[in-house]
Amino acid sequence: MEGRDGESAVRREDGMSENETLSKPASEEEVREALYDVVDPELGIDVVNLGLIYGIHIDDANIATLDMTLTSAACPLTDVIEDQAKSATDGIVNELRINWVWMPPWGPDKITDDGREQLRALGFNV
Repeated sequence: MEGRDGESAVRREDGMSENETLSKPASEEEVREALYDVVDPELGIDVVNLGLIYGIHIDDANIATLDMTLTSAACPLTDVIEDQAKSATDGIVNELRINWVWMPPWGPDKITDDGREQLRALGFNV
């Protein structure tokens, strides 16, 4: 495949070239579904069931912005989670941005019922 200037365009796994974009904006539900694959490395539970996703906004250019928190503001694995989220949503949105939010602070009350079951299965008392 050739790009505009006659150079070869690289194809990604989803069949799009690097400079192509998805024309139809994704839904919040599609993005949320993809984020179930993003696992907090310390707890082994996905960020959705942990209650770390505070909001999802997708603009007309199909750029998603997550309002997201972490279990601790001092979490050393922020980059790992951010990379996982970008990989999980690749092919769904044109770009993913994370707006790290610290208020309200995360607490165990934000964990979903499914997340609580998963944590109990791992031996946590929640």
